[in-house]
Amino acid sequence: MADNEMQVNEGLIESNYDEVVDHFDNMELKPELLRGIYAYGFERPSAIQQRAIMPVVKKNDVIAQAQSGTGKTATFTVSILQRIDASIKGTQALIVAPTRELAQQIHKVVVALGDYMGITCHACVGGTNVREDMAKLQDGVHVVVGTPGRVYDMLNRRVLSTQHMQIFCLDEADEMLSRGFKEQIYEVFQLLPGETQVALFSATMPADVLDVSKKFMRDPIRILVKRDELTLEGIKQFYINVDKDEWKLDTLADLYETVTITQAVIFCNSRRRVDWLTEQLGARDFTVSAMHGDMDQNQRETIMKEFRSGSSRVLITTDLLARGIDVQQVSLVINYDLPASRENYIHRIGRGGRFGRKGVAINFVTEDDVKMLREIEQFYSTQIDEMPLNVADLI
Repeated sequence: MADNEMQVNEGLIESNYDEVVDHFDNMELKPELLRGIYAYGFERPSAIQQRAIMPVVKKNDVIAQAQSGTGKTATFTVSILQRIDASIKGTQALIVAPTRELAQQIHKVVVALGDYMGITCHACVGGTNVREDMAKLQDGVHVVVGTPGRVYDMLNRRVLSTQHMQIFCLDEADEMLSRGFKEQIYEVFQLLPGETQVALFSATMPADVLDVSKKFMRDPIRILVKRDELTLEGIKQFYINVDKDEWKLDTLADLYETVTITQAVIFCNSRRRVDWLTEQLGARDFTVSAMHGDMDQNQRETIMKEFRSGSSRVLITTDLLARGIDVQQVSLVINYDLPASRENYIHRIGRGGRFGRKGVAINFVTEDDVKMLREIEQFYSTQIDEMPLNVADLI
């Protein structure tokens, strides 16, 4: 098989690169950046970081496949920060992500890791004031993180200058290209200088992602971190048999005391369902927060703030936000509805166990869900047991 042909196999790419650097100290990073990495609490690089940081630093186009929770954000953030020349005021790196929450989270990581480098970073997302964005960008910032619509708008208005652009990074590329952002992403590519380095990070490799890599990347280094290196370890997974969907509510109410010992995220499969469940629990005097894509930016931010600070204990949400909510304290995830696609299972529950933290996931399973539950078990070669009575002791 020719080297430049991608093998599309269940959305997996074939690696053509296997160099591993297993300590941040051996990556020849700037001392100020290393300081930021250790101050942030990283001790040693994760599998994807050991493989992908160096090729990006060395200016290769890189296409990397790794699931959420494996440390992708820090992978491209470290590489990008290493590439930035702080003495040049213009934008040298552009990172695009599918949701505002994810863009804001990446922004936080860039700011934190670049803390000692004198680097400026701006989050360029929809739902915020366009004028303020324009003023910030015209001032010149080193790194821009944004969502496709707003980034395209700023490039198009020429407020986001590409004069110093070194690197373009697409996070969650599969989400972006399947979610109707495809045209905008292509338009962004057209507006960037031809020699801009491209890095793509994606959990799966559907044809859309591979098309982009063929059209806009030069001989990319391909890195695959396999599913079995992902973290479901440390997360105890259980199911509760609820024969009928309408019995889920009572089951959740029974669990509620257990749930609020820590902080919990409850996933539903639709926005309507999120609203309905929030209302039902409210009527029973349980305090919960809810968040989904119909809410405006300010609402979403306020809710995340309350949840991060711990003043709200239970967050009900949809898959839209399964990627990119990295809440340190969440040790319990409840799938009120099993995810519609098995890939999303890891995005939902892979949270709590990030970097070795412990967690518990509880799946509500009706008769119709049994098949899906078995599929999930096989797909992740994992075991989901019936929930024991002492679940509170495990959280």
